[in-house]
Amino acid sequence: MLKTFFKTLSFAAVLSASLASLPAHAEQKSDFKVCWSIYVGWMPWGYLQDSGIMKKWADKYDISVDIVQINDYVESINQYTVGEYDGCSMTNMDALSIPAGGGVDTTALIVGDYSNGNDGIILKNATDLAAIKGQNVNLVELSVSHYLLARALEKVGLSEQDVTVVNTSDADMIATYATDDVTSVVTWKPLLSEIAANDNATLVFDSAGIPGEIIDIMMVNTETLADNPAFGKALVGAWYELMGIMASDTDEGIAARTAMAEASGTDLAGYDAQLASTAMFFTPDKAVEFTKSTELPETMKFVAEFLFDKGILGEGAPSPEFVGVSFPDGSIYGDSANVKLKFDTTYMEMAAKGEL
Repeated sequence: MLKTFFKTLSFAAVLSASLASLPAHAEQKSDFKVCWSIYVGWMPWGYLQDSGIMKKWADKYDISVDIVQINDYVESINQYTVGEYDGCSMTNMDALSIPAGGGVDTTALIVGDYSNGNDGIILKNATDLAAIKGQNVNLVELSVSHYLLARALEKVGLSEQDVTVVNTSDADMIATYATDDVTSVVTWKPLLSEIAANDNATLVFDSAGIPGEIIDIMMVNTETLADNPAFGKALVGAWYELMGIMASDTDEGIAARTAMAEASGTDLAGYDAQLASTAMFFTPDKAVEFTKSTELPETMKFVAEFLFDKGILGEGAPSPEFVGVSFPDGSIYGDSANVKLKFDTTYMEMAAKGEL
């Protein structure tokens, strides 16, 4: 199964327009819903629901939390953004462009992992990234693949003007690569692995070259979290209990990873292989350290500039700084009067200190 990142200019524009009429919906309540979609780093959400770990933590705080799988990634973000869900798993890039860019105040509650080789660029019959100059590059346009290409080109002194991006569905990527006129593709695992297995294919750059930039996060509505701290405590407590199990080589840990593998359409070996190129933060202190790092503001600046350049940073955004992003030290990138994406380590730190 795939982690998909489709989004379009029209989607962002329509969503922004629809949000203009939405009322603030935060309030004290006892029943919550979060959504997720298939991806190696997000499979724990399904296991939390099925194993009863989520219910145990929700019961502790006298609330209920329903974790719902949505097969379409963008649709899951869409439904979160319009208020159908209190939280949703998504990348930092999509959180900035869709809910935050659309005006929904969103908080990064659990910074779960970053892609550390799951996304990559493959050239046919060439072994150096610089050889991509002048080529057509097949990828899912306006996705993290597109972002990865832009960042990779910078590394070799090139820009997107030096290539021609050809929008290609992930569903067609393997077949597309097999055609004679296709010479370069950008995609993600497991497609990446399958294409790289061709004799004429060379992986010339992957997300390990921009560590920490494609981040997978459980995002929640900021106002809902502020009014309902028990919601944040229950989610974070459940998550790190499972992280401890998942990271272990115990029978329980292997059983958990096996269940996640089967739920994502692979086996334990396949799932462990995907985990190997995913920098999972199995402990809260590692997640806090990453979220407080000096590199994160720089990453979000790269992301905002990319989104603005592609015209998907909120409707009518006049600059990359249109949407403010705040960080744990209180610093802000962008417009301090329009902070809609917040990196907050409060609850992860509670977990690290054993206070949940």
